[in-house]
Amino acid sequence: MRVGVIGLGDMGSGLARNLMANGFQTCGLDLDDARMRAFAEMGGEPVTSAAQVGANADAVYVMVMNGDQAKSVILGADGLISHMAQGGAVILTATIKPAEAREIGAAMDGSGIHLIDSPVSGGFPGAQGGTLTMMAAGAAAVLDRFAPVMEAVSGTIHRVGTRPGEGQVVKACLQSLIGAMFGATFEAAALAAKAGVSGEVLYNVFSTSSAGCGITNTALGNIIDRKFEGTGSGIGTMHKDLTISLSMAEELGVPLFMAASAMQIFHQGKTKYPHGDNWICTRVMEEIVGAELHR
Repeated sequence: MRVGVIGLGDMGSGLARNLMANGFQTCGLDLDDARMRAFAEMGGEPVTSAAQVGANADAVYVMVMNGDQAKSVILGADGLISHMAQGGAVILTATIKPAEAREIGAAMDGSGIHLIDSPVSGGFPGAQGGTLTMMAAGAAAVLDRFAPVMEAVSGTIHRVGTRPGEGQVVKACLQSLIGAMFGATFEAAALAAKAGVSGEVLYNVFSTSSAGCGITNTALGNIIDRKFEGTGSGIGTMHKDLTISLSMAEELGVPLFMAASAMQIFHQGKTKYPHGDNWICTRVMEEIVGAELHR
């Protein structure tokens, strides 16, 4: 089975790497020339358009930034559904609004091309290591057929529904929780810095307590090592994801107090340091309180 990847950034490059490691012929597309060169160097087949990806793949991962980009590469005049062979599948791993995924699914009806709505969790380490958690929504027979392609990039595949948008709904719920956990970790780090606690002490206590988990440990580790850029967790992505969670909550009339507070923390971080990673939010707080948390 031939596979394509559209979007070869921190996440998409990991998808491509693990697909090839599992023996799949993989073509790829990205607007960034450096990413395309890196993809070619790892053994991928660079192409110049979504149409070419579709013509050379039985399954295509779409790992772009937002819904407009997803709609363009899937539904556009030069998009996937006009060039993929009947029976192929688009695996939508980008995190977009549930309504946008439903719109894409409706537009694909009758095309002969399947849509698997499967946003992922695990971030840069999960993508590069092939251990992502997938929240897959699609017909059972389609998920069965393309399971080898999905297993190549993931550690766990949850079948969360059968219709487009259902994967995105679960991801929005997850991100509301992760955002709140990030925000609380950033605040605790700033509090410890001002109180004169060492970063090493705080990390050791947090990581071995009931608060210790991948989210807390990763965030705090990067904060105390002062790694605020280049860790594969750009602040723009989490900011976008929280926007989706809060938008869905507004549509449904559900109050999200913690996620809304986290959104303000990410607002300030993204405004002050738009090219930083998630943990850059702590630096803004440190600047306010006049203290920094170092290992």
